[in-house]
Amino acid sequence: MHGLVNRSIESFLRHTYGNETWGEIADQAGIDRAGFEAMMVYDDAVTNDLLRAAAIRLDRPVEAIAEDVGAYLVGYEPLRRLLRFGGVEYIDFLLSLDELPDRAHLAVPDLDMPDLEISGGENGHFELCCKPDRFGFSSMLAGLVRAMADDYGALALIECAGGGRVTIDLLDERHARGRAFDLTKGGAV
Repeated sequence: MHGLVNRSIESFLRHTYGNETWGEIADQAGIDRAGFEAMMVYDDAVTNDLLRAAAIRLDRPVEAIAEDVGAYLVGYEPLRRLLRFGGVEYIDFLLSLDELPDRAHLAVPDLDMPDLEISGGENGHFELCCKPDRFGFSSMLAGLVRAMADDYGALALIECAGGGRVTIDLLDERHARGRAFDLTKGGAV
């Protein structure tokens, strides 16, 4: 697994639960407390061990932790900007999700993201498929899609449906005022 993924999980755990809790999780997983190098590639077992140790320490399911990591990542402005390139409206963003792995590869060529396929749209119902769904990636995407709904000001019901599927029911695209976003500000992605 790419170090950026592991580093993202580490960052979420440190910022949300504190360095002491991170240290306990790292010890349980057999990971150096100093954390991950963002541009290294780690054995997939390291990511599995990290998520399992976090689930045990926090007494939460791995899927819930992964979903929270996805929501947390939207707060990282360069990633938020990359995601907002998907469209002006939330529905545009949803319909562009299958392009996300290619956009991510532009920024990080060796990032191994699963293929994404978005379908539906009738009556505001969408289904996002994540293949292969390793490390709770679909749960992470559910958190990310939920946080982006808030970012756009949309009201959506988002659920992990199992088998790498995330369902999105867009109830109101203009439910609230979204966060300000200007493509010309904030520097390059």
